[in-house]
Amino acid sequence: MELSASKKVVVFDYGFGNVRSAERALARAGAEVEITRDFDTAMNADGLLVPGVGAFAACMQGLKEARGDWIIGRRLSGGRPVMGICVGMQILFSRGIEHGVETEGLDEWPGTVGPLEADVVPHMGWNTVDAPEGSEAFAGLDADARFYFVHSYAVHDWSLEVGNPLLRAPLVTWSTHGKPFVAAVENGALWATQFHPEKSGDAGAQLLSNWIGTL
Repeated sequence: MELSASKKVVVFDYGFGNVRSAERALARAGAEVEITRDFDTAMNADGLLVPGVGAFAACMQGLKEARGDWIIGRRLSGGRPVMGICVGMQILFSRGIEHGVETEGLDEWPGTVGPLEADVVPHMGWNTVDAPEGSEAFAGLDADARFYFVHSYAVHDWSLEVGNPLLRAPLVTWSTHGKPFVAAVENGALWATQFHPEKSGDAGAQLLSNWIGTL
């Protein structure tokens, strides 16, 4: 799938993400990419990608110090696309609990990020996902496509209900490591993945191309 390089994507550099690998993957997928934490550049880009590596609390602190929480909220209020990856997805939920410490998230979606309920933690390696019908993120991908995960925490329950029948409910993709957990969400202008598409080879490149195609 060839895309015009005219779509500008900012990889938000707030100190907690694999920004260089994300930059390379987005460029491969057809975007014009810039790594920055500059407020105006992040606000005006066609798409904003928010990576995340490490602890929930530290990522939230770094994001707030860079005004990323305000940028994400402002972009979404105007229907401007944002995509979160790994902890960049987790911080979109209401709260995270790590080592007994509770930290408020961005509360774009209700839910608690907690320890994986599995015999082997962290969940590190390739795994399949169960994408819902109508998913744009996973369009063009086989059902047995595999993605690369590295995480010890996840969201195990999805509770968001859409009361307005005119609004499309978010599309939630699941994966399983021990107990099923949320692997991806598509919610209008806001997409997010627990796995790392930038480390997921051709399948990840296709997903990023699908996202760029919506910008």
